[in-house]
Amino acid sequence: MDYINNYTKCNFKLKLPRAMGKLKESLSKKIPDWRYNYRQLLDEKGDQVTSTVTIEKAYSGMKGVKGMVCDTSSVTADAGLHVRGKHILDLVDLKPEEILYLLLIGEEPDAEALLDLQKELKGKSTVPGYVWDVLDSMPKDSHPMAMFNTAILSMQKESKFSEAYDLVISKSDYWETTLEDGLNIIAKLPAIGAAIYRMRFNKGDRIEAGDSIDWSENFLQMMGFDYSDDMLKMMQLYLMLHCDHEGGNVSTFSALTVNSALSDPYYSLSAGLNGLAGPLHGLANQNNLKFVLDIIDHYKGVPSDEQLKEFSWDRLNSGKVIPGYGHAVLRCPDPRFTAFMNFGKNHINDSAVFDVVTKLFNIVPDVLKEHGKARNPWPNVDAASGSLLHHYGIKEFQFYTVLFSMSRSLGIVSQMVLARAMGMPLTRPKSLTYEALKQL
Repeated sequence: MDYINNYTKCNFKLKLPRAMGKLKESLSKKIPDWRYNYRQLLDEKGDQVTSTVTIEKAYSGMKGVKGMVCDTSSVTADAGLHVRGKHILDLVDLKPEEILYLLLIGEEPDAEALLDLQKELKGKSTVPGYVWDVLDSMPKDSHPMAMFNTAILSMQKESKFSEAYDLVISKSDYWETTLEDGLNIIAKLPAIGAAIYRMRFNKGDRIEAGDSIDWSENFLQMMGFDYSDDMLKMMQLYLMLHCDHEGGNVSTFSALTVNSALSDPYYSLSAGLNGLAGPLHGLANQNNLKFVLDIIDHYKGVPSDEQLKEFSWDRLNSGKVIPGYGHAVLRCPDPRFTAFMNFGKNHINDSAVFDVVTKLFNIVPDVLKEHGKARNPWPNVDAASGSLLHHYGIKEFQFYTVLFSMSRSLGIVSQMVLARAMGMPLTRPKSLTYEALKQL
């Protein structure tokens, strides 16, 4: 309990970051109550068992083991993602900046607080020149995720947390410089992501940021798109929907583990996003779209329902999975998939890709149920996300995970800020050898 209750005060004062507006002000008011509630829970129920760890669980990647704390979001098997207690389908009209505020504070911002946060991010959005030098020096065929994560890590010298730690700042104030670092990173992600898109896929020179204070709109402008209102809404939806998914997913868990060692947010976020680059995590969306395009290529267009059913059975009988279907936690259609499908139905016409995605949803779950081997026959978010990007002209598959990373950074940063505010300890689970497990 020392990590929540007891803080060593330093004998000299560090000049803390300048006031960061309504977001920091709101956090400063809420954190004392959150600390008190955590302390009370530990005092009264600290010995309560949350989960039983079996040998099977030890060999299953700790799947389902309840051994973490995450207040920003929760996922239930039968309903999917909730952000701060609100179902994700009730939040589809929020901008990424609004979801960031909600993740951190637990409340949606009013118009004044949103504008304040947007101006704060805009003011921090200038990327150091050396980042462009680093990216220019990388091989021209580097994966966009390698470029993205390298850009974040290269900025580590800017860390206010690292500077404060070296000056022995009080533990109770760690969250402030974590927030400062986090906002500094988030503010720069649109420029970094857009520059990588243009560099990696030969789209021309970098484009400087425009006048818009909208995080998503600035991104589209710097990518070089002549975007419609619908495309802006799609990008806002995409960058909002992927924001958070509890604390146990690979990218968030990895980032939080690194951050628990008091590595600063630059080190920690880069580490987590390296996990997001894996094909069983963030890379899945590009693989799912490739699967859809292969279907269209095979049938020279949109197949009939009967053809698609036969195609699905042939794939399963050959020992392959159907990409985009199944999830480690969910036992229902991913509500983020539903949000993308609802958007597509309202805004997309005459798209072979979206038509196939829709047909797959109507056919594949029943095939998987009849096949009998899939625990969850329902689609996850990756089954639909790529079709929207493709429709609006973002057809470079390898870039999709960068978009996922931009969004997931909102949740990872929020969780790091709260972890430091609560004084969470070093993550250090105990491992056992095969022989030790046998003796159990």
